[in-house]
Amino acid sequence: MTADELIEALAARRGHFQLESGHHGELWLDLDALFAAPARVARFLAALAEQLSGCGADVVCGPLVGGAFVAQAVAERLGIEASWTERVATASRGGLYAARYRVPDALRERVRGRSVAVVDDVINAGSATRATIADLRACAARPVALGALLVLGDGAAQLAGAEGLALASVATLANAVWEPADCPLCAAGVVLETLA
Repeated sequence: MTADELIEALAARRGHFQLESGHHGELWLDLDALFAAPARVARFLAALAEQLSGCGADVVCGPLVGGAFVAQAVAERLGIEASWTERVATASRGGLYAARYRVPDALRERVRGRSVAVVDDVINAGSATRATIADLRACAARPVALGALLVLGDGAAQLAGAEGLALASVATLANAVWEPADCPLCAAGVVLETLA
């Protein structure tokens, strides 16, 4: 499976965009429609589940929205439980955003003390997965792996390395993101597109 096959299932756009993390990038993937036709992504989900099958997870957890769908599908294939985190806050610092995601109250005890594979549909800068890992640790859960259908750039590898997690992905694609002050697109006067 290639990144091209997966990107075909996404509405990819090139331009100058501000990502959830506050970083700037030149690739935007419209992930909202990715799971509208489940059969279209089934083989990608199966491939990710296969890669995560040996990580020793008791639970698969992903940030809402896309990561939660991935978590449910992967957990079903592995015969284990699924969980998710919800975005509860965002704080700005230096043009970047520190998103906060939280395991819902009803699920916090279900993840306590358990090994968890953290998954998302796409990991780019990694703000949602980083916040999910932080809250899982606050629940006394033990993240053991990080996975995504598509990994853009090296943010996921850096996060997995920093957290001591195994990394799994169906496809990877080179991609750069920049802090706003270092963005070459801004320096070149390329207009930052507003996304609704």
